[in-house]
Amino acid sequence: MKRIGITGPTGAGKTTALSVLSDLGVYVVDADAVYHRLLSSSSSLRQALVARFGRLILAPDGTVDRKALGRMVFADPTALSALNTITHRFILEDIDRQSVLAAQEGRTALAIDAIALIESGVGKSCDTIVGILAPKDVRIRRIMAREGISEAYARQRVEAQQEDDFFRAHCDYILENQADDTPESFQVRAHALFQTILG
Repeated sequence: MKRIGITGPTGAGKTTALSVLSDLGVYVVDADAVYHRLLSSSSSLRQALVARFGRLILAPDGTVDRKALGRMVFADPTALSALNTITHRFILEDIDRQSVLAAQEGRTALAIDAIALIESGVGKSCDTIVGILAPKDVRIRRIMAREGISEAYARQRVEAQQEDDFFRAHCDYILENQADDTPESFQVRAHALFQTILG
């Protein structure tokens, strides 16, 4: 089963690219969705996060308050690194579980979408890595609209992530989502690239 890594900063258009892969019959694992699901369902992950960051990251109902955790880590590279170290282990276990499911379904390819695909080591298990990039201002507007957050918080999140040069240096392919792209024009280019990769 071919493994395709999909990475790039938040708001660049990975969701659109993944929908193209899904349409091509590829089993898609969204590491961010896995992370959010584990935040609410995994008591082991919650305990590990509280042990490192304290109870201030918890909402009144005892669940992890993602925005409180985000405010704590996006302004502090050391804290962000600690968060990634803790969460990557849990996410990798879930990806392995989903890989088994994909194989059982007879899928010929699996796509793993992860912002930290390269840093986490997941990229080493991929046959090819595609980086999805877009201008910073476009990404900021997108995540503000998508998540209902302020420009300051969106900018903080964007600035906490790797620069484009990092992805250019570590990816086999780069798919650019330009400011003047429509979702349709980007989908057409993504479809052509993924068909080439899948053979």
